[in-house]
Amino acid sequence: MAGILVEEEKGMGTETGIEEAIEGIEREDTGLARTGVSLPSNLLNKFDGIIRGRGYSSRSEGIRDAIRAYITEYEWMEREKGEEIGTITYVYEIGQIGLRAELEKIECAFRETIKTSYSVHLDDNNCFALTVIEDRAERIKKLAEAIMSRKGVKHVKLTTTHEGI
Repeated sequence: MAGILVEEEKGMGTETGIEEAIEGIEREDTGLARTGVSLPSNLLNKFDGIIRGRGYSSRSEGIRDAIRAYITEYEWMEREKGEEIGTITYVYEIGQIGLRAELEKIECAFRETIKTSYSVHLDDNNCFALTVIEDRAERIKKLAEAIMSRKGVKHVKLTTTHEGI
C-alpha cells in the first residue's frame, strides 16, 4: 500500500579545487533523499500524535527515528546465532480472508520451534497472539519473518534470549 518516490538532493558542480572541496563537504552533510509514502490516515494520525508528544521538530525526524529503530532491530536479528528461547507476539486482523489458515500452516511448518501458542480476541477486528519458541536463531528469524510478511498482520515483536542465561 506504500508507494515510494526517491529524489536525491545534490549540490551544483564547479571547476575550481576549493569549490569542489566545499561541494564535497556539502554533499556529505546533506545526503538526504526525499520520499513519499502512502499510509492509511488513521496510522498517520497516530504517528503524528506520537511525534508531537515526544517533541520531534518534524514528521521527517520521527520517520527517520522509526526507520533507524527498524534497521537496528533487523541487524540485531541478523547477528543472532545458536540456540535461543523467546516469544513472538503479534496482532492480526480477524477478518483478513485466509490469514488464519496461513498462520496455521506456518505454525505446522515450525512445529519443532513452537512450544506453545495462545490467542486472545482484543475486539471484533483484532486478535493478539503469543507464541513461545525455542530453536536455532536462524530458524526463529524465519518463523518471525513468515508471520510478519502476511497481509493483515499489523504488528510483530520478537524477543529472544540465549538458553541457560
